[in-house]
Amino acid sequence: MDRQPRYLWLAEQLRKPILRGEMPPGTRLPSRTRLARTYRVSEQISRTALRLLVTEGLVEARPGSGYYVRSAPEVFRICRTDGSSGSGVGLLSRELVGTEQEPCAPPLSRRLRLREGEPVYRTTSRGLASDRPVTLHRSWEPASLTAGTLRTPFDTSPGSGLLDRLCSVGHPVDRVIEEVGVRALHDSEASLLGAAPGTPVLVVERTHFSGNRAVETSDLIGSAEHCRLLYRLALARP
Repeated sequence: MDRQPRYLWLAEQLRKPILRGEMPPGTRLPSRTRLARTYRVSEQISRTALRLLVTEGLVEARPGSGYYVRSAPEVFRICRTDGSSGSGVGLLSRELVGTEQEPCAPPLSRRLRLREGEPVYRTTSRGLASDRPVTLHRSWEPASLTAGTLRTPFDTSPGSGLLDRLCSVGHPVDRVIEEVGVRALHDSEASLLGAAPGTPVLVVERTHFSGNRAVETSDLIGSAEHCRLLYRLALARP
């Protein structure tokens, strides 16, 4: 069996007391030089071990100060089995950012099965906890579905549901498809979430169908560190 790399061994010596609570949040870790002397390793190994703990989210680096045990992030559970099939931000308060009309572009055109350039309505909202943005929700629907009616996203009153609005213009939603993935936060999304571009985020792509027609699609975006998706599945009894 291959011998464990020394940096992994050193990281484990620090990880154990952190996870056991023996080194509470805010505790300053020994310097790279002190770790190297204490554990008889090179400074390169101690540096790599500390960086690994930073990557794991257990430790944070403070420039000019050192490495500190990090506080556990607050976790928000977002129920994806909501009855309204709307933005699905769960117990977070919803803040409407705005609605705009724009030409449909790939890959959105594939999700909505539209020709490139066809007009769509884009609505942006945020899920807030104590006035802090936690999730970003962006939805798009073909403008042709509700154009000329009082059921466009521009005419939507607060609290009105997507399903009722589309059903009232002859497009009852009977099927929903969700796909969950992880990607880096885009520049255009970062300022709305108050996070740095490139931050790992969970993305829930949800598309509503009326028959075989896609009538709306959306992205629910949240920090992979702070957000959990909660699904409740009913199982048929044998």
